[in-house]
Amino acid sequence: MNLSASSDSARQIGRGFAGALLVAVIWELSARGFQLPSYILPSISSIVVGMARDASILLQAARFTATEALGGYASGALIGISLAVLVAMVPAARNVALPFATAINSVPVVAYSPLVLLWFGMGMASKIVMVAVAVSFTIFLSTLAGFDRVDRRSVDLIRSFGASRLAVLWRLRIPTALPLIIAGLRVSTVRSVIVAIVTEMLGAYGGLGWVIYQATLQIDFVKVWAAIIVASAISLAFFGAISFVERRYIFWR
Repeated sequence: MNLSASSDSARQIGRGFAGALLVAVIWELSARGFQLPSYILPSISSIVVGMARDASILLQAARFTATEALGGYASGALIGISLAVLVAMVPAARNVALPFATAINSVPVVAYSPLVLLWFGMGMASKIVMVAVAVSFTIFLSTLAGFDRVDRRSVDLIRSFGASRLAVLWRLRIPTALPLIIAGLRVSTVRSVIVAIVTEMLGAYGGLGWVIYQATLQIDFVKVWAAIIVASAISLAFFGAISFVERRYIFWR
């Protein structure tokens, strides 16, 4: 089973690289064949040269953004799962927690940026808070949906053997909910990077969003695309890591 999973993963990675190479070739031929100006679509070769030229700036910005995304992601996951566990343990809390979380997330996360930047400053803390807000609701809903999938008869059966609410949660609800929890975690990976970058563009001292904003002001569209590609690589790596955990450990799906 492990060999089969590894083979499937290798094939998926190979197809991903082949697809990326095909897109790069079409991009390069289109940009050069139609002689497109850089502000419309720079060629891949010019972007690669720009990435090599600005490697130190891009790497430093990537570390900054990745730290914000990971910090906010971990915080948001903890908040979302904890809130779902609270609702599962105390059903009456659903009537308070679900409307409150829905009300907060009914407004685009970016709308909170001015307030968060005012409260937490232009540094890394404000970006972590923004990512945590964006991620927590998605994970809360997916975890709660997983808990709700548990068959009531199974709960009654395990309680008939004297299991406490905590034992029911640990032995029945969490294993049943894990596929949906991991699905929420996987979806939230890309969202965490997006929110970190957008918030950096609104106010920051570093990060890929800050690089994109500054490069736009300087009309350096090659650097803009270079930063976008680096951000995409971070998102893909993050998404791939969670997907690997899902394939490796959630074997009963």
